[in-house]
Amino acid sequence: MSSLLSINGNSQPDSGQPVIELVCPAGSLPALKNAVDSGADCVYLGFRDATNARNFAGLNFDNAAIREGINYAHARGCRVFVALNTYPQPGSAGLWTQSIDQAAGMGVDALIMGDLGLMAYAADKYPDLHRHLSVQGSATNYEAIAFYQQQFGITRVILPRVLSLAQVEQVAEKTTVEIEVFGFGSLCVMVEGRCALSSYVTGESPNTHGVCSPAKSVRWQQTPKGLESRLNGVLIDRYDDNENAGYPTLCKGRFDVEDENYYAIEEPTSLNTLEILPRLVQLGVRGIKIEGRQRSPAYVGQVTKVWRQAIDNCLSQVQRYSVKPEWMASLNKVAEGQQHTLGAYSRPWK
Repeated sequence: MSSLLSINGNSQPDSGQPVIELVCPAGSLPALKNAVDSGADCVYLGFRDATNARNFAGLNFDNAAIREGINYAHARGCRVFVALNTYPQPGSAGLWTQSIDQAAGMGVDALIMGDLGLMAYAADKYPDLHRHLSVQGSATNYEAIAFYQQQFGITRVILPRVLSLAQVEQVAEKTTVEIEVFGFGSLCVMVEGRCALSSYVTGESPNTHGVCSPAKSVRWQQTPKGLESRLNGVLIDRYDDNENAGYPTLCKGRFDVEDENYYAIEEPTSLNTLEILPRLVQLGVRGIKIEGRQRSPAYVGQVTKVWRQAIDNCLSQVQRYSVKPEWMASLNKVAEGQQHTLGAYSRPWK
């Protein structure tokens, strides 16, 4: 982990913290340890219930695991954020407020939330515990961020993956709230927190149940036409024998549009912002978020190592920074479809 006092003449406080933090996913205790050992500055995790947006069977933390994870991370200078980033429904808010109490009592460093009621509860009861506005909060402009800052005292905002680099710059220029952006992982073309596709097909939304495609709704079937993936009976994709099959989500299915069959909404590809890392540093972005709490500990370790090297390289020689082929080769192995994109960060038509 490294720090830098001056980037392009802009003085940075010598707080002992890096100018830009590497924020890594921890879907399990082994993943958390891999992230910490590979150079993460922060890890984010969730409880084993619907309070977090990666509520998959076999993932997340019970009380014993989260305590061990916090101790392991803190002993090595790594901060721990807890994602409570889904929205309670009428009559169920108790689970979420209890989770806030648990996280605070365990000594986590920040809560990641999108729901206004939960932020108000946390701000009132634990005013000294940092509150981060989740990407699920869908704050895409500085006015929205200012509202959350004034009303709930948020210290950081995770920006949705639908903003262009110019829009990120506009936000960064006009807010004192720390900015965190997604740097690598699964791409989402929706404004997070507002997607209703899963709810349309399965009756369960990631905003309330914590998963885009519930495992109970997923079916695979080998047919004469190829391997088919279905979500609650809806055909999502069909694969030839030589194609890699991805986990079925409606936004990444292939659809018949007029005379074509293709990925009409979103292709199965990974966001990768290595090439614009110097620009993100210059904009004052505070955190680079790696997506993937649903991925394996090996994925977490591999991606964290690459990004640790890239960030350290960029901070030490921002003017001479370039993406190393070995970094891309390593990330290619874990990217969706072995493809990369800058997503909305690059909009050549604008």
